Amino acid sequence: MNYLNTMTDHELVVLYEQGKDQAFDILLSRYKDYIYSYILFLVRNQDYADDIFQETFTRAIVAIRSHRYQTTGKFNAWLVRIAHNLVIDMARNGDSANVVSSDDFSKDIFNNINLSEGSLESQLIKEQNIKTLNQMLEYLPEPQREVIIMHFYEDLPFREIAEKTGVSINTALGRMRYAIINLRKMIQKHQLSLVG
Repeated sequence: MNYLNTMTDHELVVLYEQGKDQAFDILLSRYKDYIYSYILFLVRNQDYADDIFQETFTRAIVAIRSHRYQTTGKFNAWLVRIAHNLVIDMARNGDSANVVSSDDFSKDIFNNINLSEGSLESQLIKEQNIKTLNQMLEYLPEPQREVIIMHFYEDLPFREIAEKTGVSINTALGRMRYAIINLRKMIQKHQLSLVG
């Protein structure tokens, strides 16, 4: 099974689609902590998180085995979308007391960025940059913040963002453009340096 560890997510999905169960075991081990942390952050309840986590991977298994998985994006982003949709469904069904609001979600959106290896100083600078970006997101109008989250965190293309938010692609692109302009203004106003 060691050779499977060196394969890409896409290669593992293809193998699993063909019936090699060990391929999915590798995918699960790669992303279980990431997906579970994401869900737990949103629902703030371990029992709900456990249920949604299991349902996320159950839906992934069913989709792959029934040849419905589309390889147009990153596998982990696809899992995040499944989990996110399940959290939304839970909230719609009246279990929203423990679900994080979009405001809370945006505060920690960049906490999931993987920090690359480097000196302790560069790690601290990157962590400060992430904290600063989190704070700046709070000051964006909700539609702009939503597009930033969907595009950069959920890895959604603008076509999907437009569909999910009920606007045209041009409007979604415009919101992204204004969000970036507003973030740049905040960086300049406070003379921040986001290099690290």
